[in-house]
Amino acid sequence: MSEFRFQQPWWLMAVIPLALFVLVTLRRDRQVAIWYSSTALLASLPTTWAQVVRSSLPGLRLLGLALIVIAMARPQHGLSEFRVRKEGIAIMMCLDRSGSMSALDFQLDGNEVNRLDAVKQVFRDFVVGDDDRLAGRPDDLIGLISFGGFAEGRSPLTLDHAALEQVLETVEIPRPIHDDDGNVINQRYLAEERLTAIGDAVTLAVARLRDSAAKSKVIILLSDGENTAGIVQPREASLAAKEFGIKIYAIGVGSTGTAPFPGIDMFGRTVLVNQNVTLDEKSLRMLAETTGGRYFNARNTEALAEVYGEIDKLEKTVSEGRLYTEYRELYQPLVLWGLGFLMLELVLRCTRFRSLP
Repeated sequence: MSEFRFQQPWWLMAVIPLALFVLVTLRRDRQVAIWYSSTALLASLPTTWAQVVRSSLPGLRLLGLALIVIAMARPQHGLSEFRVRKEGIAIMMCLDRSGSMSALDFQLDGNEVNRLDAVKQVFRDFVVGDDDRLAGRPDDLIGLISFGGFAEGRSPLTLDHAALEQVLETVEIPRPIHDDDGNVINQRYLAEERLTAIGDAVTLAVARLRDSAAKSKVIILLSDGENTAGIVQPREASLAAKEFGIKIYAIGVGSTGTAPFPGIDMFGRTVLVNQNVTLDEKSLRMLAETTGGRYFNARNTEALAEVYGEIDKLEKTVSEGRLYTEYRELYQPLVLWGLGFLMLELVLRCTRFRSLP
């Protein structure tokens, strides 16, 4: 929004004495210098350019002085801008990558996907926003921890959410690696990653958040299992989070019962096999309630998106609006033009149009 003003408007009052001065000057210049019997003959003579310029000399003086007076009033042009200063919160995302997250009981765009892919897509929408329910968190520091049998820090707290998305793409459910004879060579690693170290993941998130300068610190924990590995128990992790003023929003993905998992039959074809899954809602609810957060259960993609929407409403970024106006001085060209007109009037009056007193 553009704005114009005079910083010292009282200088404009000088226009009144300036106008009186010019009127007195014009009256004095019109006084008869030489008496002549009759000017009737002179009236019929054509007007020359010199006469036109000579009659405009007082106008040059008036214009020059007026420009200087306006310059003294310091005209300024400003650009007003309403800026919003936002103070984001710090969010550490703890994402379960254990083997149970490969259950194919979620959907994206009408296609069956595993739990991890659904969680990753909704997590992207939560961070960068979508066209419907989630506006994104552009001013929040967000980090990422993935965990199975052990917790792994994938990204520190960052505002570079594009880089965070790239890191999110690397979070995968461990898959078997076969040698040339078809034997699984990472069997021990797979067995460990089928476990779930929830307590260790929360503890690592607390360590990442405790030194943050953000006024609000949050852990969003997504898991579909129960704590079956790690050193720190969920109860101890929740007390550590509470000690540092960190809230935990726990999201239980799926439910206790059976879920379809991809498998390979005797002919090498991919088939779905129902397996038992256990969701320890009691521990997840305890983690949330101990820290003043909330527990949610997401049984499908739509419910998961609604959970993120609820968290988005609960954890608001602090905003402060301020009106800034940056002014630019405009007096310099007015002074130069004003002095130029005065100098031109003075030179013409003292040379070509010089008159006797």
